Amino acid sequence: MPSTWSRFFGAFSVYLHRRVLALLILGFSAGLPLMLVFSTLSFWLREAGVDRAAIGYFSWIALTYAFKWVWSPLVDRLSLPFLTSLLGRRRSWMVLAQSCVVLAILGMSMSDPQVNLEQLALCALLLAFASATQDIVIDAFRIESAPEHMQAALAAAYQVGYRGAMIVSTAGALSIAAAISPGDSAYNLESWQTAYAIMASLMGVGIITTLLCREPQVDNKQATEQEALLRAKFSERYSPTTAKAFAWLYSASVLPFVDFFKRYGKSAIMILLLICCYRISDIVMGIMANVFYVDMGFSKEEIAFLSKVYGLIMTLIGAGAGGILIARYGTMKILFLGALLVAITNLLFAWQAHIGYDVAFLTFAISMDNFSAGIATAAFIAYLSSLTSSGYSATQYALLSSIMLLFPKFVAGFSGLYVDNFGYVNFFIAASLIGFPVLWLIHLVQKQQNHQANEKPVADRESTTRK
Repeated sequence: MPSTWSRFFGAFSVYLHRRVLALLILGFSAGLPLMLVFSTLSFWLREAGVDRAAIGYFSWIALTYAFKWVWSPLVDRLSLPFLTSLLGRRRSWMVLAQSCVVLAILGMSMSDPQVNLEQLALCALLLAFASATQDIVIDAFRIESAPEHMQAALAAAYQVGYRGAMIVSTAGALSIAAAISPGDSAYNLESWQTAYAIMASLMGVGIITTLLCREPQVDNKQATEQEALLRAKFSERYSPTTAKAFAWLYSASVLPFVDFFKRYGKSAIMILLLICCYRISDIVMGIMANVFYVDMGFSKEEIAFLSKVYGLIMTLIGAGAGGILIARYGTMKILFLGALLVAITNLLFAWQAHIGYDVAFLTFAISMDNFSAGIATAAFIAYLSSLTSSGYSATQYALLSSIMLLFPKFVAGFSGLYVDNFGYVNFFIAASLIGFPVLWLIHLVQKQQNHQANEKPVADRESTTRK
């Protein structure tokens, strides 16, 4: 029998797979642009003397990411002239999106917010759109690149790269700007332009990785056949050109959703309910986390180190552990474990609220909370990936990943009111309790899927008997 250590290293070896390493770098490429249109840009604008109202309007640019599902059908079904024949559909879209990201960042690096704020805004909007498009195609590339048992490892590697890039595009960009600017605190345009130009150059690692990767082999037979049938049907009423356009549009924008409900039947509503609720416990708790730390008397330095640096490390360790556990025990079991751990660890913050300022206990609480969140996130991404089907993965994943935040964000909006009326101890207990019904939903979804899996062989046997 293999020893415990050999089993561990056997499970860990998945992170040395070529596809996993590629997703690590592609995750970096995906995470780099986000902060350049968000917190880093806000810092630059404020230092340049832009008023708070205008900076607030700039934050709306980040809403582009919430609507990426709108144009995700194009990524799924549209071939790019020349590029698709040369690189394949997924890699061609990645190269296009990454090239647009580079151009947009360079455009921002050549802008002066004190002279032409509109130019900077347009470049930032292009950056957000190109970055969101890159997210769509990388998610589809990840799903199609490897079987389900590897999805958690791919997701964990992607998270490590993504979070690492966010640090580079915030702390890294600020450090570059500070190093280039003069010793005094006066605003220096050149320092910010140089920082953004360097960020643009770092996107080169993503482009090189995309070019070196192999295009995933995707079975588009069913989607192609469906489009051909629709074209024939529309040809009865419209001209061939119009029929072709209608068939493509219907295949790209409607069939992905029809396919989802057709495959999962009665389970589809329960699955969507699980997706909407899975992250409710950590999102509701997280919205008040920084406010809680301040109210407990923790300093900015303590919060920055424990929550942003140490917490990030524990999240990535948890994601890595989640990938190993899923490879060994399956997605649904670790999905259940992640939800359970997230709900339980919220109780640690209830105890923190009870005892007050205590750095040692906060370190423990943040460690457990972020480690649990890492496992839960890895399992959840792997689960969402398993729900997509060949030919529609970009559209279906973009939609599923968008709806997972709607209900939790809505509920989280009342968290401050709840704390004002009932206090932090009751708030964290409540944030824990609302996570437990998710366990019941996971059980029901798994039960329904097992029931459908058992029914299918019976139906197949009956069909064979009739023949």
